[in-house]
Amino acid sequence: MALMPILWIALISLAVWAVMRLTQHSAGRHDATEPRNAPRETPEEILDRRFASGEIDAEAYTEARKRLAVHRPGPR
Repeated sequence: MALMPILWIALISLAVWAVMRLTQHSAGRHDATEPRNAPRETPEEILDRRFASGEIDAEAYTEARKRLAVHRPGPR
């Protein structure tokens, strides 16, 4: 009888821990090595990185740069 409150406290604590753990995982779907407040890469930076790593060739790089320049808002 005396163990019943301890059992309930343990079960409630376990439930709270599980909910906290699940919400932290689903809210932060990013690489664990990347800090949460790290600045996001611009499209140009992503394109430069992909070209430098060899994911895309020079023709695709040039075409993508042109498209980005057209859609990028200029100074007003």
